[in-house]
Amino acid sequence: MKSASGAPRRHLPTSPFKPPPPAPPLEEYSVDDRVSHDRYGLGVVVGVEEGAAVLVDFGSRQERITAPYAKLVKL
Repeated sequence: MKSASGAPRRHLPTSPFKPPPPAPPLEEYSVDDRVSHDRYGLGVVVGVEEGAAVLVDFGSRQERITAPYAKLVKL
């Protein structure tokens, strides 16, 4: 959970609550990786913006999928 200022909240060692789990690492994609997307189907990665987005060719269209790539799966 983030505060209104955007900074992550600090976990106090005396808190009875567990600290939030660390964010999972981003999946890394490279050009020519075959992928599947929940909405667009099967595609091939044609461009990569490190840590920000991937450009995927789904045959009939090209889509820029931004990180964290929630609906994108590497095959």
